[in-house]
Amino acid sequence: MTGNAAPAGLAPDPAREPLRVAVVGASSLIGEALIAELRARKFPVAALHALDDVRDLGRRPVEEDGAASIGDVAGFDFAGVDLCFFCARQEVSLRYAEAAAAHAWVIDSSSAFRARPDIPLIAADVNAGSLAGFAERGLIALPGSASVALATVLGPLHAHGGLVRVDVATYQAVSGSGRSAMDGLAAETVDLLSGRKLKARSFGRQIAFNVIPQVDAFGPDGRSLEERRLLDETRRVLALPALSMGVTAVRVPVFFGHGLAVHAHLARHADVLETAILLHRSNGISVFDADSPEQFPTPATLATAPDRVYVGRLRTDPSRERSLNFWIVADNVRKCAAYNAVSTAEILVNRAH
Repeated sequence: MTGNAAPAGLAPDPAREPLRVAVVGASSLIGEALIAELRARKFPVAALHALDDVRDLGRRPVEEDGAASIGDVAGFDFAGVDLCFFCARQEVSLRYAEAAAAHAWVIDSSSAFRARPDIPLIAADVNAGSLAGFAERGLIALPGSASVALATVLGPLHAHGGLVRVDVATYQAVSGSGRSAMDGLAAETVDLLSGRKLKARSFGRQIAFNVIPQVDAFGPDGRSLEERRLLDETRRVLALPALSMGVTAVRVPVFFGHGLAVHAHLARHADVLETAILLHRSNGISVFDADSPEQFPTPATLATAPDRVYVGRLRTDPSRERSLNFWIVADNVRKCAAYNAVSTAEILVNRAH
């Protein structure tokens, strides 16, 4: 497996004034991962407020001393923080995020504001330049995990070869639907292996030992909301509003780690070696060599190494000139959500000083 350039979000200078930080949705999978990421990267925190909606209270975030409690966001005064991460349900972001942004930087991981053209949509390794001149308060949206993984790889490909069309099938882990979906997969697996009938189905039908070609609700045109989001968010992050794309989103019985099978048609020729070198030198990407012992990335083998988007099975398409096929794997909770959120915060802090 090759190495690569450092991710875009360089650590803030520890000599700078620490920030007062709030995490809304601290009991969620992303909230827990984000708090762990702040610690791992030694983000300068003067005070950390773990918050959640009253409906979601009861779980604790990942804490070294195990003693932290989570407060109710409804009673919190956002005038007392400099930076706020929203990792909660969309409804919670819609209720509180804009009010918080009147006092602080707000980085929102939900889908609540991704379609708003007046709010930056940031994948830190791809379009950090969109934060240039951003004020010391205001709202920033983050793309969905599959969009972050896809845009991270397509960005350098487009800069080098010009994207003409992209077709992608995503194979999305159940953690994309939260902790209850993970619990559901575990329970279904136990029931089926024990020869029992399923007690419940987290996705409306069996997910254990199955794949479901539906992520979120279907629209009148037959596309799911996730397929629509992936298309819109990728186009926006890449600043390619007219990019031709075909998208199919599939839910698979994996706890962490989205997989994406991608076909990219380019405006100019790019061979496999040239593309591998290009991606190798790009932010946030690791490339698997075809002759390496690992050969290709999988979610199960890379769930504990969540700081990169991994690319493998890179090959030309013999049926179409100037086309490449490849496979992407990325940890959806940690790399594509928590890591992206903290990287975005580091960019803000560095540019403000």
